[in-house]
Amino acid sequence: MRSKNFFLLALTLTAVLALVVAGPAFAERGDDSDRASKNGMASGTLDGVEVELTYGRPNVKGRELWGALVPYGKVWRTGADEATTITFGGDVTVEGEELAAGSYSLFTIPGEDEWTMIFNEVAEQWGAYDYDEAKDVLRVTVSPQEHEMVESMDFAVGDGAVTLMWGELAVPVAIAAAE
Repeated sequence: MRSKNFFLLALTLTAVLALVVAGPAFAERGDDSDRASKNGMASGTLDGVEVELTYGRPNVKGRELWGALVPYGKVWRTGADEATTITFGGDVTVEGEELAAGSYSLFTIPGEDEWTMIFNEVAEQWGAYDYDEAKDVLRVTVSPQEHEMVESMDFAVGDGAVTLMWGELAVPVAIAAAE
């Protein structure tokens, strides 16, 4: 009986700790129980710098994505609902360009052969409705790649990059610690 109670206590404490650690990131995006696009979070360390993204995870649902649902040549919030937020725990280079530590909204301009990744100083905003190009801190150009099917949009942090994956496309962005 004593070991069962200890196990339940340990399980409860683990669950509470997980909520305390993950809660603040999801609190900014709110409760997603009524959302079609659930909240997502990706984090990791790149070249010694902590990186964290929070985003809405739209689903493909059999739709044509690139050039249709997400038009080419137009600013996209890079996810669903609130704009995607990326936070760097230290100064970094993004595709070789310097970017100071801090939180940014991450917008993109998709293209067939290249994408523009936009780091905007207004970290918390809804979609791209109030997007202001004058508040862009950095823009870099990257190349999309074919990828195995990913139903719910996701990000990965690792192998020297932050990579957006959705549908049959991956868009890696090289990130390293600034020198």
